Amino acid sequence: MEFLYNSFIKLYLSSYKIGDNPQLLADLVGSNKKIAIIPNALDVYTDIARRGASLQREKDCLIQIGLQPEELDLRKYFGKQKELISKMNEYGAVWVLGGNTFVLRRAYKESGLDIWLQEHKNNKEFVYAGYSAGVCVLSPELKGLEIVDQPNNIPEGYREEVIWEGVGLIDFAFAPHYLSNHPESEMMSREVEYMIKNGIKYEALHDGEVIIMEV
Repeated sequence: MEFLYNSFIKLYLSSYKIGDNPQLLADLVGSNKKIAIIPNALDVYTDIARRGASLQREKDCLIQIGLQPEELDLRKYFGKQKELISKMNEYGAVWVLGGNTFVLRRAYKESGLDIWLQEHKNNKEFVYAGYSAGVCVLSPELKGLEIVDQPNNIPEGYREEVIWEGVGLIDFAFAPHYLSNHPESEMMSREVEYMIKNGIKYEALHDGEVIIMEV
């Protein structure tokens, strides 16, 4: 299912993987087909072979819809914001993988990607696409996500500080895998209960569903 909202930067927000209709993403991307794959939400996992296989599957999926994927490991840009800015200007889109939202948020802050996104949120040609944690990180705050993700899971090279503020590109909390055949579905139901109890605006998606936000 597709949901359509108004925004500036184009957003493709998926519950899981690329969603039921990958062509929707292909249609959003403009003439610059080069898309950065950001895998840092997976930095909590130490199985290098499994990570590599997962990343290759993501690349294959994007290639199949006519995009040109390239891995962008934000760890290489920790403390090097100017270098990241230069690199980001090469891309027409990003594809951000799921995993641990708190780790991904740290990576955005330490590389300066959060600042870059805020400064380019009026760029109607750029597409931010992602799923699960890759979307959750865009919320105004990350309270409630500790039900699903471990805030204190610190990969090597990351600061220990837990960042509770999201990037703020969307004005709602995102709850992926809701009532879906996914290992985190039950925990996500508890997160939705938390959002309701605390009066937090949210969107809950079943796997396969996508929210598209564009002008």
